[in-house]
Amino acid sequence: MKPGVLLAAFGSGVPAAQRSLVQFEAAVRALFPGVPVRWAFTSTRVRTRLAGEGVKTDSVHKALEKMHFERFTHVALQSLHVTPGAEFEALGQAVEAVCRSHGGQCPAVALGLPLLARDEDIPVVAAAILQTLPPERAAGDIVVLMGHGTSHEADARYDRLAAALGRVDPLVVVGTMDGTRSLETVLAELEHLPPGPVWLTPLLAVAGAHVLKDMAGPGPDSWKSRLQAAGRTVHVVHAGAAERPALAAIWIEHLRQAMTALQVSGG
Repeated sequence: MKPGVLLAAFGSGVPAAQRSLVQFEAAVRALFPGVPVRWAFTSTRVRTRLAGEGVKTDSVHKALEKMHFERFTHVALQSLHVTPGAEFEALGQAVEAVCRSHGGQCPAVALGLPLLARDEDIPVVAAAILQTLPPERAAGDIVVLMGHGTSHEADARYDRLAAALGRVDPLVVVGTMDGTRSLETVLAELEHLPPGPVWLTPLLAVAGAHVLKDMAGPGPDSWKSRLQAAGRTVHVVHAGAAERPALAAIWIEHLRQAMTALQVSGG
């Protein structure tokens, strides 16, 4: 048996985001010492931009092809996505395509699930988020979580997460760039909450370009600018979910489950 781990993230060219991926990889290597770890970026745009900077990265398909060539027999393909949307489904499609291209002679692959993959993940993720709220947050301060969102049916996971968080802390609000929980929805919810400061926090694996531009950028359409225009004092948290141990631990547990399915034990 030659096992390996393939970590699949959206990807980022932002140095701080790349450091958080390195940190996550270190946790994986500590759990499975001696097991090779590879990376794949699911965003074509990110891969193209990095290639223009002289940085080589792989798609999931290419990474799996390389692992097949290196004669890996078992691969745990761990998603670092938040919901089981189209990008997660594309992981399984890449596995099928690689196996077809080799007449079925390919590594045994187990998919590690995203953060909010199953019903039972939602209360676990909610508890982890509540554990990682800014320690400087004062009573009455609001936390706004910004996720990516999607037109996929998996977008409903954000609604369920918002409900789970709201039952414990009504001052924690979930919004997404795409999907149904838009910034307009967030602003409408804030009208019914105290007029205190807002802690704007990414619900993304890493604090990449979406955080620097869409969430906290200087432009008038960023979430920070819109919240300030609504009269809120805004504090920005730049740590992505993969940097926060309680949340990273959920992805790592999903990876452990995938490795167990392959009959590979951790350290």
